[in-house]
Amino acid sequence: MLRNPPQPELSGLAPHQVILRPLISEKSVHKAERLNQYAFEVSVLAGKADVRKAVEELFDVKVVRVNIQNRRGKVRRVRMRSGVTRQWKKAVVTLDSEYRINLF
Repeated sequence: MLRNPPQPELSGLAPHQVILRPLISEKSVHKAERLNQYAFEVSVLAGKADVRKAVEELFDVKVVRVNIQNRRGKVRRVRMRSGVTRQWKKAVVTLDSEYRINLF
């Protein structure tokens, strides 16, 4: 057992730089109502500790768990040219049962 467990590293981004926008879809609204989980698009440089700190500061809530997904860009085609959409990072934040975020 470690006496001093390692602390999560922070990237140095401000809270408004970490969270870019909330993701609103049928699935995310369902998760928010039933499981108290909220989805956000976050900065590619942000880690779990950054997302936790940013959500707690911006929305004044208590975060229980943060899950992060790195989303790959998709290949898109317009006539003869093909390109790739940008890569982005998605965070699903689970809040304590006492707290809610009103996104609407």
